[in-house]
Amino acid sequence: MDTRKRGSTSEMQVTSIRLEPELKERLREISGEQGYQTLIRDVFWQFVEQRMGVDEVRPYSAEDRRSPSYPPLLSMSDIRATFRAIAQQHEQCAITGKTIHPQQMMCLGLTINGAIVPFLLGDSLSQSSG
Repeated sequence: MDTRKRGSTSEMQVTSIRLEPELKERLREISGEQGYQTLIRDVFWQFVEQRMGVDEVRPYSAEDRRSPSYPPLLSMSDIRATFRAIAQQHEQCAITGKTIHPQQMMCLGLTINGAIVPFLLGDSLSQSSG
């Protein structure tokens, strides 16, 4: 669910960052054709969005779900890989919109776009099959 607008590189500011040579080489290997600078920007954006969005997490009400502007959340077909985790703060299920509470078991999913999103496994499976 990557919603940010990507500017052209001419609109960006130059910033210097020091990386270990081995880290830079591994980033190049991982990034493939997209380039390691793009990969680093994506990682930074994900971090910022995760931190900034914490205060905005709220459960979706039944009224929200009936609204035509109800956000199109992800489905399980958008998830490439999953692993179990324990929430350390309030999160929002990327599939159902439900609140995930601190210390609650959840899953983290790697999306087809490379984002890592939280979701509740049981609710998400029943939501995506219906």
